[in-house]
Amino acid sequence: MRKYRNEIKFVINKDTAEILKNKLSYLMDIDANSTSEDNSYFIRSLYFDDLYSNAYYEKMDGVEYRKKYRIRLYNCDTSFIRLECKYKHENKTSKDQILIDKSICDKIINGNIEDLDISKPNLLTKFVIDYRSRNLKPSIIVDYKRLAYTYPVSDVRVTFDSKIRSGRYNYNLYDEDLTTYKIIDDNEVVLEVKFNEILPEQIAIVLSTVPMIRQAFSKFAICRSIK
Repeated sequence: MRKYRNEIKFVINKDTAEILKNKLSYLMDIDANSTSEDNSYFIRSLYFDDLYSNAYYEKMDGVEYRKKYRIRLYNCDTSFIRLECKYKHENKTSKDQILIDKSICDKIINGNIEDLDISKPNLLTKFVIDYRSRNLKPSIIVDYKRLAYTYPVSDVRVTFDSKIRSGRYNYNLYDEDLTTYKIIDDNEVVLEVKFNEILPEQIAIVLSTVPMIRQAFSKFAICRSIK
């Protein structure tokens, strides 16, 4: 049975984000992926969709159960590439992921999947089957900067995403000079709060100390909407 996590999103301004970061730093740990001086890291995701853009329209229509595939890079490091499938059920999410090497990634992006090994019951096999049956293609690149905090109880993860940009027509994950387009104001930050069963009280109290309005914010859908 698939295990889902709670996911709550807000769009806040930079000043509010800094207040929350300062307060959460006393309760939570900085994510281990953080390598820069300011503890942030760069994420680039290439999303896939079919010819009818079903993943996009299912999101826009609020379909109760949906999923989408993506390939993700951190800090442009091609030695660590993940193929992921994110499942959504109302306000809850679940994710499957598998590490793939650059040669497999290249074949997927270029549509050369005939030689991929699909003998194992893993996510890559599921992806290839969906790729063939649904005629999946690269859809959009999404770039952003992330600062993340973690907390062991209920596996809480609080992230601050800024400088979100859309790479509309170039699907080269490795292009550090990729032309992208800004999709949120420089003063805006997307706050995501993810947890298993219950959000620990001390973290909930901190989050309640600043004014926030909950929003359904999908980086994939918003980037796809940019013309």
